[in-house]
Amino acid sequence: MVGADLEGGNLKRASLQEANLQRANLEGADLEGADLKGANLVAAHLEGTNLKGAKLKRAKLEGANLVGAHLEGANLEGANLKRASLERASLEGAELEGANLERANLEGANVEGTILDRKKLTLKAPA
Repeated sequence: MVGADLEGGNLKRASLQEANLQRANLEGADLEGADLKGANLVAAHLEGTNLKGAKLKRAKLEGANLVGAHLEGANLEGANLKRASLERASLEGAELEGANLERANLEGANVEGTILDRKKLTLKAPA
Protein backbone atom coordinates (compact mmCIF):
# COMPACT_ATOMS: atom_id res chain seq x y z
CA MET A 1 0.00 0.00 0.00
CA VAL A 2 3.01 2.25 -0.54
CA GLY A 3 1.79 5.66 -1.75
CA ALA A 4 -1.88 4.64 -1.44
CA ASP A 5 -4.50 7.41 -1.60
CA LEU A 6 -6.87 6.84 1.32
CA GLU A 7 -7.78 10.49 1.86
CA GLY A 8 -10.90 10.85 4.01
CA GLY A 9 -11.30 7.06 4.30
CA ASN A 10 -13.15 5.36 7.14
CA LEU A 11 -10.63 2.97 8.69
CA LYS A 12 -12.04 3.05 12.22
CA ARG A 13 -10.69 0.16 14.31
CA ALA A 14 -8.95 -1.29 11.23
CA SER A 15 -6.23 -3.89 11.78
CA LEU A 16 -3.18 -2.58 9.94
CA GLN A 17 -0.34 -4.09 11.98
CA GLU A 18 2.99 -3.97 10.14
CA ALA A 19 1.27 -2.40 7.09
CA ASN A 20 3.51 -0.57 4.63
CA LEU A 21 1.82 2.81 4.21
CA GLN A 22 4.99 4.71 3.35
CA ARG A 23 4.16 8.00 1.58
CA ALA A 24 0.41 7.16 1.76
CA ASN A 25 -2.14 9.97 1.70
CA LEU A 26 -4.40 9.55 4.72
CA GLU A 27 -5.36 13.21 5.08
CA GLY A 28 -8.60 13.56 7.05
CA ALA A 29 -9.03 9.78 7.35
CA ASP A 30 -10.76 8.27 10.38
CA LEU A 31 -8.38 5.80 12.02
CA GLU A 32 -9.88 6.03 15.51
CA GLY A 33 -8.92 2.93 17.50
CA ALA A 34 -7.02 1.44 14.54
CA ASP A 35 -4.23 -1.06 15.20
CA LEU A 36 -1.12 0.25 13.42
CA LYS A 37 1.48 -1.47 15.59
CA GLY A 38 4.80 -1.57 13.73
CA ALA A 39 3.28 0.05 10.62
CA ASN A 40 5.55 1.89 8.19
CA LEU A 41 4.13 5.41 7.85
CA VAL A 42 7.40 7.08 6.84
CA ALA A 43 6.67 10.35 5.01
CA ALA A 44 2.92 9.62 5.15
CA HIS A 45 0.46 12.50 4.82
CA LEU A 46 -1.78 12.37 7.93
CA GLU A 47 -2.85 16.01 8.19
CA GLY A 48 -6.07 16.35 10.22
CA THR A 49 -6.36 12.57 10.57
CA ASN A 50 -8.35 11.13 13.49
CA LEU A 51 -6.02 8.73 15.33
CA LYS A 52 -7.76 8.92 18.72
CA GLY A 53 -6.95 5.82 20.75
CA ALA A 54 -4.96 4.31 17.86
CA LYS A 55 -2.30 1.71 18.60
CA LEU A 56 0.90 3.04 17.00
CA LYS A 57 3.39 1.18 19.18
CA ARG A 58 6.75 0.93 17.35
CA ALA A 59 5.25 2.60 14.26
CA LYS A 60 7.66 4.26 11.83
CA LEU A 61 6.46 7.85 11.39
CA GLU A 62 9.74 9.49 10.40
CA GLY A 63 9.07 12.64 8.39
CA ALA A 64 5.29 12.11 8.55
CA ASN A 65 2.93 15.09 8.26
CA LEU A 66 0.66 14.97 11.32
CA VAL A 67 -0.28 18.67 11.31
CA GLY A 68 -3.58 19.10 13.17
CA ALA A 69 -3.92 15.34 13.71
CA HIS A 70 -5.99 14.01 16.61
CA LEU A 71 -3.84 11.60 18.64
CA GLU A 72 -5.70 11.84 21.96
CA GLY A 73 -5.08 8.68 24.00
CA ALA A 74 -3.02 7.08 21.22
CA ASN A 75 -0.26 4.62 22.11
CA LEU A 76 2.95 5.77 20.40
CA GLU A 77 5.27 3.84 22.69
CA GLY A 78 8.60 3.26 20.94
CA ALA A 79 7.39 5.00 17.76
CA ASN A 80 9.87 6.80 15.52
CA LEU A 81 8.63 10.38 15.05
CA LYS A 82 11.99 11.79 13.97
CA ARG A 83 11.44 14.95 11.87
CA ALA A 84 7.65 14.48 12.03
CA SER A 85 5.46 17.58 11.70
CA LEU A 86 3.07 17.66 14.65
CA GLU A 87 2.15 21.35 14.59
CA ARG A 88 -1.26 21.99 16.18
CA ALA A 89 -1.73 18.23 16.73
CA SER A 90 -3.60 17.07 19.82
CA LEU A 91 -1.57 14.53 21.81
CA GLU A 92 -3.59 14.88 25.01
CA GLY A 93 -3.13 11.75 27.13
CA ALA A 94 -1.03 10.01 24.46
CA GLU A 95 1.60 7.44 25.49
CA LEU A 96 5.02 8.39 24.07
CA GLU A 97 7.33 6.38 26.31
CA GLY A 98 10.49 5.48 24.40
CA ALA A 99 9.36 7.40 21.30
CA ASN A 100 11.98 9.15 19.16
CA LEU A 101 10.97 12.82 18.86
CA GLU A 102 14.33 14.03 17.53
CA ARG A 103 13.77 17.20 15.48
CA ALA A 104 9.99 16.70 15.53
CA ASN A 105 8.02 19.95 15.27
CA LEU A 106 5.50 20.23 18.11
CA GLU A 107 4.76 23.94 17.68
CA GLY A 108 1.26 24.69 18.96
CA ALA A 109 0.60 21.02 19.77
CA ASN A 110 -1.57 20.12 22.76
CA VAL A 111 0.56 17.81 24.92
CA GLU A 112 -1.43 18.11 28.15
CA GLY A 113 -1.23 14.85 30.09
CA THR A 114 1.04 13.23 27.52
CA ILE A 115 3.16 10.46 29.02
CA LEU A 116 6.81 10.63 28.02
CA ASP A 117 9.21 8.22 29.76
CA ARG A 118 6.88 7.65 32.71
CA LYS A 119 6.44 11.37 33.34
CA LYS A 120 3.48 13.46 32.31
CA LEU A 121 4.52 16.17 29.89
CA THR A 122 2.99 19.60 30.33
CA LEU A 123 4.07 22.66 28.41
CA LYS A 124 2.98 26.02 29.72
CA ALA A 125 3.04 29.23 27.77
CA PRO A 126 5.45 31.84 29.14
CA ALA A 127 3.79 34.26 31.55
